[in-house]
Amino acid sequence: MKSITINGSQRESVGKKATKALRNAGQVPCVLYGGDKAVHFSAAELAFSKLVYTPNAHTVVIELEGGTVFNAILQDIQFHPVTDRILHVDFYQVFEDKEITMDIPVNFIGNPRGVRNGGVLRKNKRSLRVKALPGNLPDFIDANIEELKIGNKLYITKLENEAYTFMHPDNTVVCLVRRSRAAVVEDDDDEEGEEGEEGADTPEATQE
Repeated sequence: MKSITINGSQRESVGKKATKALRNAGQVPCVLYGGDKAVHFSAAELAFSKLVYTPNAHTVVIELEGGTVFNAILQDIQFHPVTDRILHVDFYQVFEDKEITMDIPVNFIGNPRGVRNGGVLRKNKRSLRVKALPGNLPDFIDANIEELKIGNKLYITKLENEAYTFMHPDNTVVCLVRRSRAAVVEDDDDEEGEEGEEGADTPEATQE
């Protein structure tokens, strides 16, 4: 998985006045959890653009003044309710020998046969939660949907990989092709019914 480097400065004061002063200076207060103790630091707001405003998943290399370096993943981010400016960011430190759980985007490949015959593709899962060692985390999960007919469903078991484990039930439907009024007759016999869309995923990342 690709990494994004965040350059920051360790914070000596974590009070409200100090935090407000940081934000007024274009800095974002941050906390790194997961190690022996929490590390408080700040970084320029612009440094988070490639990490936050993207559908892709990334690990993070945090480089603090003085040469201290941490490997981490984004755990939580707070935005201003009106301006959408970044108010606070939480990171979680990762270690190469400890598995972590992270949401990975799904890369849908191909134009389903059922869609070519007039069906409608429904993407139930645009990201999937996986558990793996940091070095085994993929940038995205490929899902070949070229051969899906009307009524067909792509189950998560079709995407299994030895490098990581899915944190979803085996009957999870990643996507399906629904019938539409424009569908041609040749796919009618393949219809297996439809399944409602599952709830939206909330990005999370934890280490166990």
